[in-house]
Amino acid sequence: MEVTISSRHMDVTEPLRSHAEQKATKLSRFYDRIENIEVVFDAKKDGIRVEMIVSAEHRNMFVAHCDGADAYASVDGCYAKLERQISEHKAMFRNRKHSGDEKHGKK
Repeated sequence: MEVTISSRHMDVTEPLRSHAEQKATKLSRFYDRIENIEVVFDAKKDGIRVEMIVSAEHRNMFVAHCDGADAYASVDGCYAKLERQISEHKAMFRNRKHSGDEKHGKK
């Protein structure tokens, strides 16, 4: 899994870079088919916008962005959003196959 960190209109400090990288690598705990994660920091007039783009196998993409005054809190917000998206996606595929016995009146 590859983690790419980039920024627009700002410089990313080393502690912020390591925090974002740690949170991004923790996402593989929820879904093991993640191929790469891109974290983009963007400085705006009213704060910082963090966007995390997760690419997984079979063209699955998960995107989350969070605005705030604190970059660390925005990274944590993106992590929480992606955790929910990935968990729901995984649950959808886990519950896809049914036994089929109930459909035909068999129990």
